[in-house]
Amino acid sequence: MSATRQAVFWSGSPMRTITILGATGSIGRNVADIVERHPDRFSVDAVASGNDVDTLASMAMRLNASFAAVADPQKGAALKDALSGSGIASGAGEGAVIEAASRQEADIVVGAIVGAAGLAPTLAAIRRGARVALANKECLVCAGSHFMAEAARCGAEILPVDSEHSAVFQALDGSPLERIREVVLTASGGPFRKWSADALERATLEDALNHPTWSMGAKVTIDSATLMNKGLELIEAHHLFALPPQKLGVVIQPQSIVHALVAYVDGSVVAQLGMPDMRAPIAYALGYPERIDTPVASLDLAALSKLEFEAPDRRRFPAIDIAMSAMEAGDSATAAFNAANEVAVAAFLTRRLRFVEIARIVGECTERHIASGAAAIGSLEDAMAVDRHARRVAGELVEQSGG
Repeated sequence: MSATRQAVFWSGSPMRTITILGATGSIGRNVADIVERHPDRFSVDAVASGNDVDTLASMAMRLNASFAAVADPQKGAALKDALSGSGIASGAGEGAVIEAASRQEADIVVGAIVGAAGLAPTLAAIRRGARVALANKECLVCAGSHFMAEAARCGAEILPVDSEHSAVFQALDGSPLERIREVVLTASGGPFRKWSADALERATLEDALNHPTWSMGAKVTIDSATLMNKGLELIEAHHLFALPPQKLGVVIQPQSIVHALVAYVDGSVVAQLGMPDMRAPIAYALGYPERIDTPVASLDLAALSKLEFEAPDRRRFPAIDIAMSAMEAGDSATAAFNAANEVAVAAFLTRRLRFVEIARIVGECTERHIASGAAAIGSLEDAMAVDRHARRVAGELVEQSGG
């Protein structure tokens, strides 16, 4: 992994400057909360988001940012008007978001743009050698080998923000990879953990959005309901920690208290536990190698009384097996897997697709891509080409489903 236990990032400075990509989303808002609680440690240089101009402008002014970027090129004038008199510079379009990521003033770039749209700006941050607190799954799922190679070449640190990968990073504690027997990511099981296959056929959008333990954005919540998020996270872990697929596993942990486990060759298992609050892994990435105070509640094991574990039902939730097949086939297949999932989830969120059809479409699209023998990904352009093609295929499959 790019981040090493020998790295000391403070370099004698009491203050770190942060750029937040995806500032108005769930991760971005939690980053802002941590920053505002530690004005002596953190300041903000730039913020960027997709199209929520009002929230972006308000956040930029509240955090005293120097630059704000909105990805929607049609929203540039609105953002400029919203920031009028603040002295905050602004821009619109993909180029402006990449500019935000490329600004030399920030020590840390939080990569929290959802979807393939986060690829180019996150890569821009890596190429300037920044610490990247990574919450965007697609960077590693779509082009993991390329991203990790670029991080090594440019001297960039990549620290995971996802709770599971942060947990793995903490549990590994710099141990040699040959001493690791297995890394196990945990899943809550989502809202449908106990639903029968027949009941899943009738699952509604409202049912899927009713997550039992986490508060997340709509897309991530649906990914949790299908267990597609766990498939994506397995691919991420493969790249982040240089682990082969056979050393990666998943277990259901309904309380969302145990976030990951690392099993060692001597029989020891080290787990990271904590309340299901994203501010904990965010603070770990922002403060590393130091730990900083957060408002996250302390874990009371006596009050919790029990922790449950169970194997995922791969018949009802085939997403994990689809992801493993894609991982074994390489970056090109995982890029197709991700693109198909984005299209299918978007269709489900707009009620054009039934819940059970998400996995069917992702599986079929991924299988077609693997069968085509597509070339490996060697650049961002390669990843985007695969992404575009897989989206077209998935879109056709959605239309054929007839809603």
